[in-house]
Amino acid sequence: MAIKVLIVDDSGFFRRRVSEIVNQDPELEVVGMAANGLEAVRMTAELKPNVITMDIEMPVMDGITAVRKIMESTPTPILMFSSLTHEGAKATLDALDAGALDFLPKRFEDIATNKEAAVQLLQQRVRALGRRRVFRPVSRPVTPARSTFSSGLSSTQAQVEAPRPAERNVGLGVVPTRASGKPYKLLLIGTSTGGPVALQRILTRFPADYPHPIVLIQHMPAAFTPAFAARLNSLCQIEVKEATNGDAMRPGCAYLAPGGMQMMVERAGVSGRIKVVAGTPDMNYKPSVDITFASAAKAFGGDVLSVILTGMGADGREGARLLKSAGATIWAQDEASCVVYGMPQAVTVAGISSHSIPLDNMAEAILRESGRG
Repeated sequence: MAIKVLIVDDSGFFRRRVSEIVNQDPELEVVGMAANGLEAVRMTAELKPNVITMDIEMPVMDGITAVRKIMESTPTPILMFSSLTHEGAKATLDALDAGALDFLPKRFEDIATNKEAAVQLLQQRVRALGRRRVFRPVSRPVTPARSTFSSGLSSTQAQVEAPRPAERNVGLGVVPTRASGKPYKLLLIGTSTGGPVALQRILTRFPADYPHPIVLIQHMPAAFTPAFAARLNSLCQIEVKEATNGDAMRPGCAYLAPGGMQMMVERAGVSGRIKVVAGTPDMNYKPSVDITFASAAKAFGGDVLSVILTGMGADGREGARLLKSAGATIWAQDEASCVVYGMPQAVTVAGISSHSIPLDNMAEAILRESGRG
């Protein structure tokens, strides 16, 4: 059965263009098109699509409000289209907080270097979200932060529940019940689709005196990472910043890899140093989890706790393999709590990760393993 798609945009031209692309894929079927958020809410209830593509700025009702209302009434996976500007980044993060699961640039030339690749990526993203058949609303824990900012996470924000694996226990959630006692010098977290919300849920539970530097690799455009780092910093007790070349890493500070660049860690001083370089055109991901993880394996060996969260593809698998060979600890998010079970599945099926942990238990597990549980 084809994945049913609802397209929401106030531009008739854009609606038709996206509809043509979606319908080119035999696994996808456009079942409706809406010109504003109010129509989207009504048509979602009537048509019960498997996935929605949503614009942000629209008359009558904007996309963020529509996402919030859809999540309250008819929870459905939503892919946002966003402009690659600072304002667009903030609005997209608001939409993700409201319950949207993923986003793409609205200008197709910003999605990929050529038209064919952009079309394939859009179809791939829609398929990935549309395959998540079961939605369940999950409550968000209230966590004290350093500022008076609202967390922005709705108590009814929906999360995708993936089907359980049919063979073995690959991807089933298993929470470590006690710390290994192993000493660490660095925490690495790599993620993609679904990562902004997952990172927020984990990092807001960390105390200000978390004992190690934290390195974050989130697939995200260059225009988005400053806004995302600032948002996390306003919500967390730890410090969160967009990494810059030469940063001396400090315990209790999280360094977010800048979009469009590659980030590595080096052994220098007490806790190490950040190195940021331009990404080469042949790299699929900028930033790349593999590149950062590989540098950590070289610089810190086994003194690393590494976590792969929700995301499409397999970025991080080869870097995690190098870390494991050096004696590092590798964990993955479990299948049921992932938006897209791609990156965690890659390290789990390859036998690289030792545990598959539900998102709601990840912060607790990290803190316990780091000596703060």
